[in-house]
Amino acid sequence: MAIREQPWWIRIFFGIGVVATLGAIITLFFALGRRPPAMWTSESHPVGTKDFLAAVAGGVGSSVEIGGKVELLANGDRMFPPLLEDLRAAQKTIHFTVFIWEEGKLSEQIAQIMIERARAGVVVRLLLDSLGAVKSSGEQMDRMRAAGVKVEMFREARLGRFTRYHRRTHRRAIVMDGKVGYTGGAAIADKWMGDARNEKEWRDDLFRVTGPMAASLQTAFAELWTGSTGEILAGDAVWPAVERGGTDTVHVPLASSPVDEKHPLRIFFALSFQGAREKLYIASSYFVPDAHTRRFVAERARAGVDVRLLVPSDKTDAGPIRQATHYYLDALMEAGVRVWEFQPAMMHSKYVIADGKWSVVGSANMDVRSKELNSENVLGILDTTLAGALESVFLKDLGRSKEIQLGEWRQRGSWKRFKEQVCALFVEQY
Repeated sequence: MAIREQPWWIRIFFGIGVVATLGAIITLFFALGRRPPAMWTSESHPVGTKDFLAAVAGGVGSSVEIGGKVELLANGDRMFPPLLEDLRAAQKTIHFTVFIWEEGKLSEQIAQIMIERARAGVVVRLLLDSLGAVKSSGEQMDRMRAAGVKVEMFREARLGRFTRYHRRTHRRAIVMDGKVGYTGGAAIADKWMGDARNEKEWRDDLFRVTGPMAASLQTAFAELWTGSTGEILAGDAVWPAVERGGTDTVHVPLASSPVDEKHPLRIFFALSFQGAREKLYIASSYFVPDAHTRRFVAERARAGVDVRLLVPSDKTDAGPIRQATHYYLDALMEAGVRVWEFQPAMMHSKYVIADGKWSVVGSANMDVRSKELNSENVLGILDTTLAGALESVFLKDLGRSKEIQLGEWRQRGSWKRFKEQVCALFVEQY
């Protein structure tokens, strides 16, 4: 029997089902109305110039800050000892937010320090994404709460929050006493320990910052904490006087919570790419860029910029995302982009280096989710010492990686191409 011959109430439910199905398909596979059909810059300025910094800060509603120090800490053996030491040294506040927190040796070390500092009178606030902390220990959380640690989960799956559940916080902002901070790609799980010597030890980075950069991380934490708990953070223990200047380091901070057509991370990266005149190095653990980002990267390569991309190999923890990455490589390599896959372990680093001067570091991946769905935080840092250290690590990683050659790449089989096309259908969700 045709649907038009059914009772009215059946036709209504059928119509609702059709609309719901179409809505799900549009959400999964299309970006209708979420971004402009084209994106370009009215003027392009080299990284490091005043015009470049003004464009980045103004384009994302941020500011240009001067002062503080930044230190690259590559891999767990180098990143966690100073982090633990700074946590133990906290006298007034510890503010800590990361995406992943898993039960294990590392999380227990940090939990014990938090318990000790809370009992000593330090105000400890821990904000975790409820999805990213799904493998955390409830018993561990209870012990911290009992000791006075303020533990909050971001957007737990409960009534009234389901329509926003897909919008996660992916930020990394760890700040002690408002003066020392950490950000980067790493989070809290035992797979981040070690030195990327084997598949069990992930390749990743943290960046230890002081001065205005630590204050910027404090802002990234405080904004989410207030939205999650209602507590507005104030006072000298949270916002101590920060010395401006004192070093030549300049940074532009961005704490991104995208809504509707407002996607500041896309602007931040677009201007950073456009500003490169000699070399552009990108390390991306989940490289599934939108069409605008792909075009900006390809244009730089066609303009003669040395563009190099480092992504995970089959050691990745996200096979479908890697397949989607592969779907876009042909066009990028044809434009002149050189691509490597890191071989020893999962490569979870996420940073950009432009012309040995400008570095973009923090939590953001080079994918649609980071730009349009997640809360993220990055620092664009103008510091040749940091850029040089990052370049050294990047080139060292290329030595442990396999470069993809375009001629060989185009010989891959039809089954491989089919899998890439299927995985690329879900690019709006990665």
